[in-house]
Amino acid sequence: MEVNRLGRETGHYVLDGVISVIDVENWKGYDDTSYTAKKQAEYTDLIVLNKWELVSERKLDECIDRILDIELDVPTAREKSDKGWVDKDLIFGLDAKLASLNPELQNGSHDRKDEHSHDHQSEVEVLSVTLSQPAGGMSGVDLAKLEGLLSKAPKDEVYRIKAVLYASTTPVSSTGERAQAPQNQCTPSRYILNWAFGRWTFNLASPGSSSTASASSSRTDTPVDSDVSTPVESSGEPTLRMTIITARYESTKWRKRIEAGEFIALEGNANDAELHVSRAL
Repeated sequence: MEVNRLGRETGHYVLDGVISVIDVENWKGYDDTSYTAKKQAEYTDLIVLNKWELVSERKLDECIDRILDIELDVPTAREKSDKGWVDKDLIFGLDAKLASLNPELQNGSHDRKDEHSHDHQSEVEVLSVTLSQPAGGMSGVDLAKLEGLLSKAPKDEVYRIKAVLYASTTPVSSTGERAQAPQNQCTPSRYILNWAFGRWTFNLASPGSSSTASASSSRTDTPVDSDVSTPVESSGEPTLRMTIITARYESTKWRKRIEAGEFIALEGNANDAELHVSRAL
């Protein structure tokens, strides 16, 4: 609450998420399901289970059972660390400056040293979504449909949504605040979306690497672990490029809903869009 107060008063801070780290090895030392623990859990967006590799499967299950004993209306999302490492895309929001320079959003990358092997099955799944239109197309993203995704995604199923997109009208954050309006409103403008634990913000972004960049077509997705930008036609970049991080086993359901056109489409019911949804391996 204090961070939120300072953010409102100064405009210098944004509460991106509240994360609690549990030392599974020493869990018994602070096992607590009291009223205070419940209030802390209610304000926690993500629980990171640390040092779980050092205990037996039974002890890990006991720890998780005690967390569930707190009996929240909506279970708090959980993620196992990998020897102390956690995917930066899960922890932090999208860096606006970085996104303005590189709209290709390298999905699901672990910012860690090579010697740390990924020796457990990931607790999260990553979807890559690209919406394109023919060269010369001037349509933006259907913001009404997109808001349906942002408002309906349960916090225990979807952890993060990040995107660079073009919109013809100024999008609105979950607080009701409108993003900064562009100087030229004759064509769709570029925005950065960051959704975390049921809250989202839109920020006006600078154009892509080309001063004449605009929403256009893209035929090929960028591989998750690639440093090569997605090929785009000379006129610009895709209308939307999105990364969705879900809980384990949840990505298939959301992929089907997106592919059905429920949440991602061009405005005005344009039927010449190309929608590609893929899951990162």
